[in-house]
Amino acid sequence: MVTRVAGSNGKAKPDPSRETHESLDALISAFLRSGGEIQQIANGVSGQVAGPPSRHIKLGKK
Repeated sequence: MVTRVAGSNGKAKPDPSRETHESLDALISAFLRSGGEIQQIANGVSGQVAGPPSRHIKLGKK
């Protein structure tokens, strides 16, 4: 008699962080090959552009 566990096929699942790392490496490589350029931004500098003030919605009693 042979017993099997449902869904078990003996293959180990890849490490999700390793899979993500490899995926990002592939995307970055493709971007650079297509002529893209990576800029290094100094710490503390925001990528947000100054514009009109945002509208805040107040909830609750006034």
